Amino acid sequence: SEVDCYAARSQSCAQAAWQSGAYADEVVPVMVRDRKTRQEQPWAADEHMRPGTTPEALAKLPPHFKKDGVVTAGNASGICDGAAALILADERFATERGLRPLGRLVSWAAAGVDPKVMGLGPVPASRLALERAQLTLDDMDLIEVNEAFAAQYLAVERELGLDRERTNLEGGAVALGHPLGASGARITLHLLHALRRRGGRYGLGTACVGGGQGMAVVVEAM
Repeated sequence: SEVDCYAARSQSCAQAAWQSGAYADEVVPVMVRDRKTRQEQPWAADEHMRPGTTPEALAKLPPHFKKDGVVTAGNASGICDGAAALILADERFATERGLRPLGRLVSWAAAGVDPKVMGLGPVPASRLALERAQLTLDDMDLIEVNEAFAAQYLAVERELGLDRERTNLEGGAVALGHPLGASGARITLHLLHALRRRGGRYGLGTACVGGGQGMAVVVEAM
């Protein structure tokens, strides 16, 4: 199905990005005690990814919410542990302390939709954030849409007319997981790092929120 094909794409993109070192600058190793050896060792890799995932393998998984539904454990984001942090400061604060910004927060927006279609929250939120930035989707060099579910991503893609050549190029939550309190910061931070690596300027990051909300930010790499 289209949903499983997209989920496999997320896994493939994430695996390629990790292997190429695309995530190296945004990962902080933590020390973990090995249960067998009792020795502490650094842990610096996401373990939620499933390398080699194929649409054919995903198609064999049973639907989760409805008997004839399309959402399965394989094409939904995993609920996992994770943390992300970033610092927001005004230009004067950063200059006085000799801090070099990763980027500029150009605009942001929150919007609401009917809770029955909560996954579409990024659509009005993105449109409003772009309007406030006085920019368009065509001005965005990269776009990050949180993949709560592959089906939900596809709905947002269709409504906004997103170009996959610029969107979620290094995988998303289907592959990396979706620690609820960290995903927004992770997406924003990854978007800025990816823009800087690729020589881009503007990026759009967006996510749906349970209950019918959507959040979006427009950032500029520096």
